[in-house]
Amino acid sequence: MKSHEYRQETETVRGGTDLDKKNGPLSTPIYQTSTFEVTDNEEQLRVTPTDQFYTRYGNPTNTVAEKAIAELEGVDAALLFSAGMCAITTTVLALLKSGDHVVAQRDIYGGASKFFGQWLPKLGIETTFVDTNDFEQHARAIRPNTRLLYLESPTNPTLRVVDLRKAAAVAKERGLISMIDSTFATPINTRPAEFGIDLVMHSGTKFFAGHSDLICGAIAGRADLIAKIHGTRTILGGVMDPHAAWLLLRGIRTLAVRVQRQNDSALRIARFLATHPKVRRVYYPLLENHPERAVAAEQMKGGGGVLSFEVEGTGDDARRVSEALRLFTLAPSLGGVDSLVCIPVLTSHAMIGSEQRAKMGITEQLVRLSTGIENVDDLIADVEQALTVVKAMPEHAQVG
Repeated sequence: MKSHEYRQETETVRGGTDLDKKNGPLSTPIYQTSTFEVTDNEEQLRVTPTDQFYTRYGNPTNTVAEKAIAELEGVDAALLFSAGMCAITTTVLALLKSGDHVVAQRDIYGGASKFFGQWLPKLGIETTFVDTNDFEQHARAIRPNTRLLYLESPTNPTLRVVDLRKAAAVAKERGLISMIDSTFATPINTRPAEFGIDLVMHSGTKFFAGHSDLICGAIAGRADLIAKIHGTRTILGGVMDPHAAWLLLRGIRTLAVRVQRQNDSALRIARFLATHPKVRRVYYPLLENHPERAVAAEQMKGGGGVLSFEVEGTGDDARRVSEALRLFTLAPSLGGVDSLVCIPVLTSHAMIGSEQRAKMGITEQLVRLSTGIENVDDLIADVEQALTVVKAMPEHAQVG
C-alpha cells in the first residue's frame, strides 16, 4: 500500500493530474485517437510500451483516470476496462491457468458467480464457494493448487461486510492473491489495500462515473500484478474508450461529495424502513442489528449508497412496491445521482439459479434501492407511499 499525500476529497478532484504550475488545459484533454504518429521506426519501438502507441495498449486520457483511481485506493497502479465484468474476467484469466483453483465468497454479484461457477470450469479452473465470513471454511477450502481468494464487500444485494484483515491474513498465510469487488464501498468509504488486499476491482459504471451514462471496469493494486493484467488486456482487447474515460474522470471529481450525501441518505432511509410495519427485514451495514456492524464501523467511513429490504408479503408485493416508486427509477445499476430501484431476482442475480440465490439469502420479496443525491425527505416520502400497495401488516420489522 502507498501513502496518501492528500485526503480523499482532494484526491478525487486532483488525483492523477500534474500539480506543477504550467500553461495548459485545466481539464484533461480527450485523446480521441486509435493510433499515434511517430517520426521513425526507432521511435516506434520506443513508444510501443507507452500510452502513445495504440489505444488498445494505452491512451493518455485513460492514463490520467487510471492514476486517479490508483491514488484513491493507495496502490501502485490501476487499469481501465470496457466493463466491470471485463475487469474481473481479464484479471482472472491473466493470473490463473488450467488446473488452478479459486476460493470465492458465495455472496457475490450474479455475473461473477456465473463466471466462476460455469465459465472457468470450461478452462479447467475450479471454484469452491464459501460462506462470506466463515474464515475457517475459507482455510479448509484452500488446496495446494489454489491461487486466488475472491471477495466482495459490501455484498450485492444483501450488504454483508467482509472482515478484510482476516481475509487478507488467510490469503497471505497460504500464498494466495486476494482480490475484492469494492464497488459498493468506493475508496471514499473503504480502501481494501489498507487491510492487506492485493487487488481492488470496481465497476466504474456505478459510483465512479456517477451519472449512469457510461460502462467501465477498473482494477487497482500491486505493480507486478497490474503488469500481468495489462498484458492480457492488450491481447483480449477489453479497453475503455478515451471519451468514456474522460467522462469517468469528470465523475470522479465529484465522487467524494456524492458518496457522502448518499451515505447519509441511505442510512436515514434504512432506519425508516427498519421501523415500518410492512417491511420484514432491512439490509444496511450501519444499522444497529446488522450482523457485521462492528466490522463495518471499523472498516468503513460510511455505509454506502445502497440498501435492500424485504417486504412483508409476496414477490408480487415487492414488484408492486418497485413499480409504485416515483423518485426511485425502476432500472438496474446503482451509484448515480438518480435514485434507482430493482428486484435482484429479476436483474443482478437473474442469471443464477433459484437454489443458489436461496443460499445467498436473495428472495423474491427483496427490493434493492440505490440512493441518488435527491432530498432524502422526498425519497423517504416516496418509499412510504410506495409501501401502501403492500396489504400484509406484521407486528414488527426485523433489522438485518
